Amino acid sequence: MNNNLMVKEAEIAAAYIQHHFNLNMPKIAVVLGSGLGGFTQSVKVITSLQYSAIPGFPHGQVEGHKGCLSLIELEHAKQILVMEGRFHFYEGYTPQQVTLPIVVFHLLGIKTLILSNAAGALNPNFQAGDLMLINDHINLTGNHPLIGKNDVSYGPRFLDQTTPYDPSLIQKAKTIATKLKIRFQEGVYIALSGPTYETKSEVNMCQVLGADAVGMSTVYEVMVANYFGIKVLGISSLTNMATGLTSIKHDHAQVVEIANQMTTSFSNWVKEIIASIKQ
Repeated sequence: MNNNLMVKEAEIAAAYIQHHFNLNMPKIAVVLGSGLGGFTQSVKVITSLQYSAIPGFPHGQVEGHKGCLSLIELEHAKQILVMEGRFHFYEGYTPQQVTLPIVVFHLLGIKTLILSNAAGALNPNFQAGDLMLINDHINLTGNHPLIGKNDVSYGPRFLDQTTPYDPSLIQKAKTIATKLKIRFQEGVYIALSGPTYETKSEVNMCQVLGADAVGMSTVYEVMVANYFGIKVLGISSLTNMATGLTSIKHDHAQVVEIANQMTTSFSNWVKEIIASIKQ
């Protein structure tokens, strides 16, 4: 048993979700970051479950996160699962609690995962309001969800991270963005634990390490999805310039507001990407 990934708890949660939705599970799931919950307003919501109703699920308390799992229907009757909000290490949850939904997705048969987040731009050539495709990441949180006992029947002890973000999905996303005339960037996402925003010196460090955007989520989810062989596409909404690149002090309400303004472009992009994926 892979105790570190809370498989028993995930099995109970997956069974509850399967029973509640009472349908064959989709093969694609989306996790919406801060301020991107407007995605569900542009699609048909079949049914939803509050996280508090799902056995074993943590209860996220971050502003800009609705806190529910929904079964969504897109055009051509294509169905997906959507998490409106996620759990964070800085809320006091362990990396294993943070990634419990990814284990649940694996048990439900999810094969493709689109992860989004709100992030600060480190690259001075980027600007607040840009969307960034994540092509790699740096885990600087000081922790890791795969630490602990490993059961090789679930995944490898030493996980390869050559392409944590699926190259074919990245190329597909680029092609679709060009077709839709959506401005986008591409770069490396670096995760720190939070909840404080970064100091100027920390931003300088992240830039020296080669990162283009900084945030407080996503990397744990990517690693666990990789562990189970789930293909991952990552998109950051760059809601602010990082400390030292702007004179404006950081405020979470402003982050959510900027992300809300990006919802239409983000939603159109993601819906087209999903439509292009063969299930």
